[in-house]
Amino acid sequence: MTSPLQDFRLEPATFADLKGWKDDDPSSLFRAMKDCRTHIRGVKPYRTGAAGLTADELLVLLDAAEDWEPRDAAEARAFFEEHCRPFFIRRGDGAKGFVTAFFEPEIEVSATPDETYRYPFYRRPDDLIDLDDGNRPAGLDPSYMFGRLRDGAISAYPDRGEIDRGYLESKGLEIAWAKSKVDVFFVHVQGAARLRYPDGRMGRITYAAKAGHPFSAVGRLLIERGMLDRATISMQTIRDWLYAHPREVDEVLWHNRSYIFFREADVSDPTLGPIAAAKVPLLAGRSLAVDRLIHTFGFPFFIRSESLTHLDAGKPFARLMLALDTGSAIVGPARGDIFTGSGYDAGELAGTVRNDADFYIFIPKAAARRFG
Repeated sequence: MTSPLQDFRLEPATFADLKGWKDDDPSSLFRAMKDCRTHIRGVKPYRTGAAGLTADELLVLLDAAEDWEPRDAAEARAFFEEHCRPFFIRRGDGAKGFVTAFFEPEIEVSATPDETYRYPFYRRPDDLIDLDDGNRPAGLDPSYMFGRLRDGAISAYPDRGEIDRGYLESKGLEIAWAKSKVDVFFVHVQGAARLRYPDGRMGRITYAAKAGHPFSAVGRLLIERGMLDRATISMQTIRDWLYAHPREVDEVLWHNRSYIFFREADVSDPTLGPIAAAKVPLLAGRSLAVDRLIHTFGFPFFIRSESLTHLDAGKPFARLMLALDTGSAIVGPARGDIFTGSGYDAGELAGTVRNDADFYIFIPKAAARRFG
């Protein structure tokens, strides 16, 4: 392992060890598992993370699930009990796992700019290129996965402040315009949004690429400056502070140099979430963003949090989920981001999730023999 956050071990567990498992209903996961199988077999396998679990090993589980139609929660749980073994993810530093949450905002937009709609969502620019160890300039940090190609030379791409000050103007990259720079910023943080146009039409944008700069949390900045209390900070309190201090918005938002570019996506089925990093639609309450350097997309994770109660009517959170997304702030073996759904109510649920949690990964039995 290359960093303390990647120091962990997988400890064999039993289903009886999973507090709350007997009350969970993972029936809805089978649709997403079939989507993952289609992607792996028809497009390309998911990249293997540092935990060493491969897409081929996952396919054993996905193939078994292809024709499985559970009649109830008990049958759904029985499938996983028959085909998997649970392993507790033990961090090397002994600390607990940690969950936050994300959602798909719904934003009022216009297809053309005016005095009200002034803040654009941009498509990926032509001068933005993917970087790897073969083309990354020696002076650019290895964390940069994107850069700018200009006149044959590669450099860091302009950051949030430079783009907000007009770097991409007149390039025809605008998808739509929103009313608020703060709203645009939070869509960048979430990585997707539903767009509601004045005529009632609904569109969707989802992540296409980013400028490449590291993510810097503006909430942490506001805590350090004494503007917000660490004990009560949430997406809502950050948003409220920004709206209450319009003269300081640019300076605070530009602290996060990371900038996200989007592509237009399908929204024909409003019950499905956006297509995220695993290239399948997210499922509200059952999709988890993980550290993709460690974990392989598509694997099931059982998450238990005694303190996270507002997502399940006062009961501790205990659900089986699929690893279907990732994020710049999701770093470590027992770190996850729960997708709560789309729209305002989903945002209210997501904004206050900051909870310790236990992480169990379900490994198909054949692959599980490698881990004890």
